[in-house]
Amino acid sequence: MTRKQQRLTLILSGLAVLGLAAGLVLYALRDTIVFFYTPSEIADKHIGSGQRIRLGGLVANGSLVRGTGTTVSFIVTDKIKDLPVTYAGQLPDLFREGQGVVAEGKLDAGGTLVADTVLAKHDERYMPKEVADALKAKGVWQEGGTQ
Repeated sequence: MTRKQQRLTLILSGLAVLGLAAGLVLYALRDTIVFFYTPSEIADKHIGSGQRIRLGGLVANGSLVRGTGTTVSFIVTDKIKDLPVTYAGQLPDLFREGQGVVAEGKLDAGGTLVADTVLAKHDERYMPKEVADALKAKGVWQEGGTQ
């Protein structure tokens, strides 16, 4: 083998190892990557049960139902579609109906999000950019307005 061929072999081997490492990292992270959706997007994309998602929107008025212990259920809406959520745990102090919320968990077979994390906002000015953009795109929320 000539010196030029040795260098080319070394470079190609290095690129193959680097590509393999990147593929293994992406494969390992596939279960921990969580995408953000609104209730309308979940209905439109037909997201399957068992998939981990992050749901954002507003807590529908009159939808909060407290169960036994710390179990609660409520409905998250983007004023177009609604999605029921159940959560077992202590809700944030700022959680209330009509306010923005982000719930993270898995969809069950019945289309209910079984949340393991619930985050609440006291004012839409502090809403995550994705949630605010999604609500603005649906015509539900305006800058500086209250719901």
